[in-house]
Amino acid sequence: MSEAFDCAKCSESLYGRKYIQTDDGPYCVPCYDNTFANTCAECQQLIGHDSRELFYEDRHFHEGCFRCCRCQRSLADEPFTCQDSELLCNDCYCSAFSSQCSACGETVMPGSRKLEYGGQTWHEHCFLCSGCEQPLGSRSFVPDKGAHYCVPCYENKFAPRCARCSKVGAGRGAPLHSGEGRLPPQTLTQGGVTYRDQPWHRECLVCTGCQTPLAGQQFTSREDDPYCVTCFGELFAPKCSSCKRPITGLGGGKYVSFEDRHWHHGCFSCARCSTSLVGQGFVPDGDQVLCQGCSQAGP
Repeated sequence: MSEAFDCAKCSESLYGRKYIQTDDGPYCVPCYDNTFANTCAECQQLIGHDSRELFYEDRHFHEGCFRCCRCQRSLADEPFTCQDSELLCNDCYCSAFSSQCSACGETVMPGSRKLEYGGQTWHEHCFLCSGCEQPLGSRSFVPDKGAHYCVPCYENKFAPRCARCSKVGAGRGAPLHSGEGRLPPQTLTQGGVTYRDQPWHRECLVCTGCQTPLAGQQFTSREDDPYCVTCFGELFAPKCSSCKRPITGLGGGKYVSFEDRHWHHGCFSCARCSTSLVGQGFVPDGDQVLCQGCSQAGP
């Protein structure tokens, strides 16, 4: 009588049947699959001993069930990504979750070098200066109406040029009008000022007469040329008939004119009694002016 050779699970004879040997003894194929086979995470069927089994993390799949959840492409021999427990081929992942390059329209692949600005994304090699068309990379740039410029191109194209030296970068400050003016400190810290609707470097706006910088100084102009108060007074202002100093009219200074003579308000007084004649009647007496009282008193 032959020795018993039975399945360790169902105890049925294995003579003449296919079986699988384990450390616990031989198993018929149905018992082996029911006892040891994993369940496919996709179709929920057992993965039989004669099936190719694939797994990711703690999930197991039939080879035919291991597919992209969107396009159903087999992932058995393809790179893939898991997004929120869903398996995606690279094409579907990039289409759904990767950015599109704002320049070329192609997908910016995960892990590739890219640049982001203003909610847009570019391949590093596609982010170019709108002027010289060179890659901006990590260089400083200036955005302007949807375009992006490297600093040299932006300055050459848009930056105001100094009215004196014609170099860029003068900046634009508070406008200064003809006549009296003072350059405000906050304007100077921005690199330049605007004088007569033209930008100037602070170091370029100097007195036409003595070349003294006018930054922070009171100044005026003649025929569009700026002058410090001293040079303007010496070169162009009328002289007071009393003190002989220039009458510039700057700083709210008032003066009196009579025929071809001029006086500061403070200097317009009677030559004898020194009474102020501003707003009063007076009598010219040669090079002098007298109040009516002194004129009537005689010499």
